[in-house]
Amino acid sequence: MIRAAIVGLGRWGRSLVASVQGKSKDLRFVLAHTRTRATAEDFCRGQGMALVDSYEQLLADRNVDAVVLATPHSLHESQIIAAAAAGKHIHVEKPITLDRAGADRAVDAARKAGVVLAVGYCRRFHPSVVEVRQRLAEGRLGSVISMVAQHTTSTGQFIAPDNWRAAPEEAPGGALTAVGVHALDHMIEFAGRVRDVRCVTARNIPGPSDDTTTVMLRFDGGATGLIFCSVATATSFSFTLYGSKGLAEISRPNLQTLRFVPTSEQAPTGPVTAPPDELSEHPGFNMLNAELTEFARAIRERRSYPVPIDEVLHGMSVFDAIVQAARSNEIVAVAG
Repeated sequence: MIRAAIVGLGRWGRSLVASVQGKSKDLRFVLAHTRTRATAEDFCRGQGMALVDSYEQLLADRNVDAVVLATPHSLHESQIIAAAAAGKHIHVEKPITLDRAGADRAVDAARKAGVVLAVGYCRRFHPSVVEVRQRLAEGRLGSVISMVAQHTTSTGQFIAPDNWRAAPEEAPGGALTAVGVHALDHMIEFAGRVRDVRCVTARNIPGPSDDTTTVMLRFDGGATGLIFCSVATATSFSFTLYGSKGLAEISRPNLQTLRFVPTSEQAPTGPVTAPPDELSEHPGFNMLNAELTEFARAIRERRSYPVPIDEVLHGMSVFDAIVQAARSNEIVAVAG
C-alpha cells in the first residue's frame, strides 16, 4: 500500500482523504500538513493521520511514499520541485501551475527525479468519459466536428473574500481555474492541439475576481470548441462532442448520464428525425477514489499516470493564451 501525505486540508483536501481512507487497498494517508492546524486537528484524528507543522518535515519523513497537493495554485511549482528533490511521488490538483513556464519547470524536476507526477483531472476516469473515449477510438463518432461544454457551480457565492480561491492572482481567466480546466482537458484529449482562442470574462457577484468565463477555441485538426464556466450560478455540467457519425452528450453534475445519437443512415424522404438515443447511466462513481487509485498503481507498477503530461503541458499553453485573450479581448494564438 502506498503511504501518502496530504498537503492542504480545505474542503477539497478533506474530500480527497475521505474518498480513500479506510476504503482502499492501494493508498492510505498517514500524514498531513495544512496552514491552519487548529481547524484540522479533529479531522486528522478521525482519519488516523498525524499532523506535522511544516512541509519540509513532511518531505523528510521516510514513511511517506507520496504527497498529494491540495494547495493554492501559486504554490504548486515550488512544492512539486521540493517533493521531487525529496524523492516523493506527487499528485497535484489542477491546474498544475499558473503558467506554462512554471509547469515546464515542475515537470522537468519530476522527470529528472524519476518520480510519478499525476495531475488531478479526475473526470477522465468517469465511466461516461471512458465511454466517449471508446466510441471515438472505435470510429462510432467519426471525426470530431465541435465540442460544447458548460460547467457551473455556486461556490463563488460562499467563498470568503479573503480565501485564497477568491484572489485574482489565483484565479486568472475567471472561473477557468476552478472548473473550466476540466472541459479544456477533455477537449484536448478528444480533438488534439488548440490553435487559437478567444475569451470573455465577467463579474456577476461581489468579490475580488471575475466569476464567469466563456472561451471559444479552434483546433489544429479543424474542430471548434466552446466552454462556458461560472462559479456564480447553480451547479451543472454538460459536455457534448459532435462527430461526423454521431454525437455524445455527458450530463448531470456527477456526469452520470451519457447519451449517444448516431447520424441518420439514409437520406430523409420527409421531416428529418434523429435515430433513437442510446442512453447509459453511471450513478455513484467516485472519481476521487479512482484517480488516487490510479496514482498508487502507477507508483507500484513503475509506469506513467494515465493523464499524459504532454497533454497537461499543452493545456497550460492554452491556459496562458486564454488568460491573455481575456485581458486583450483579441484572438490569441497558442504558443508551441
